[in-house]
Amino acid sequence: MEPLYTALNAVKMLRSSVGQVFDSLGNGLRFDHGEEGKDSKFLIELQELLTTVSLNLREVEQAVGSLTPPPGPFNLGNTTYLSQESTQERQALYSQLVHSHKWMDKVHEYSNLAHALLAKNTLRRSNINSSSAKRRRTITSSHNVSPQIVDGVIANIDRMFPDMNMNISRPFASNAVLQITLGQVLKALMAFKGLMIEWVVVKAFTETLDLWTESRHKVFRKVTENAHAAMLHYYSPTVPDLAVRSFMTWFHSYSTLFSDPCKRCGNHLHNSLPPTWRDFRSLEPFHEECKP
Repeated sequence: MEPLYTALNAVKMLRSSVGQVFDSLGNGLRFDHGEEGKDSKFLIELQELLTTVSLNLREVEQAVGSLTPPPGPFNLGNTTYLSQESTQERQALYSQLVHSHKWMDKVHEYSNLAHALLAKNTLRRSNINSSSAKRRRTITSSHNVSPQIVDGVIANIDRMFPDMNMNISRPFASNAVLQITLGQVLKALMAFKGLMIEWVVVKAFTETLDLWTESRHKVFRKVTENAHAAMLHYYSPTVPDLAVRSFMTWFHSYSTLFSDPCKRCGNHLHNSLPPTWRDFRSLEPFHEECKP
C-alpha cells in the first residue's frame, strides 16, 4: 500500500502545481510585479511554475511506474454486461450503480454512528432498570388504576387551584376525560388512561370542546403542542399521582397567558403571539423564539 500512497501524494502535488499555474494566468500582471519590467517578471514567474509542474509530473510517472499491476481484471459480477449495451440510456447504468453503492456505504456509516449515540442515551419512558426488574416483583402500572383513585387525585388537585374548575366524565368505559376551565383564559380536555395523561386539547374560552379537532386560534394550537411536550416530560410510571400533579401545576401557569411578558425579551407579543411556552422547572413564560 505504501507505493500507492506515494503515487496518490504525487498526483496531489501535481494538481496543486497545475492549479498555481492557472491561478497565475488568471490573475495576470499584478501590483507586486512593479512598473518596470513587469512583463519579464511575469514570464519568469510563469516559467518557474511550469518547471515545478514538469518536476511533479516526472515524480508521478516514477511513482506510477513502481506500482504493481493487478493480477487480473476486477470482478464486477453481472455489471460487466452493462458495457455491452448499445442504447445510450442504458450505458449510464454503471455510473448510477456506482453512485448507489457509495450512497449505501454512507447510509451504513451514518446508521452505525446513530446507533452508537442512541445506545448512550436511552429513550425509554420507564424509570425501572430492566435488569433489576427481572429480580423483583413487577410494579403495578399507572394504566391499571381504579377510577376511585383517579377521582381522588383529581379532587386533591382541584382543591389546590380554586380558579381552575375540573369536571370528570367517562364516555369511554372506565378511563376518565377531564374538562378544565382555567379562569376566562382557556378550556382544555385531557384524556386519561388510568393515571397517565394520553391526550390534551386546548381551546379558547368561547370555543366548543372535543378531543378530535384543534383550536382555530394559533395561540391555543401552540399551547396544545407545549402541553403534549409537558405530558411526556412529567410522565413517571413509579409515582403517577405526582406526575399528574406536576403537569397540572405547570398547566395552571397559563392563567396569565395574556398578561405576563416574556422573561427574556420583556415583550408581551412577538410575531403577534403572547408567551406560549412555560419553563418546566420555573414555570416562567417565554415566547417560542425566546425559550431557553
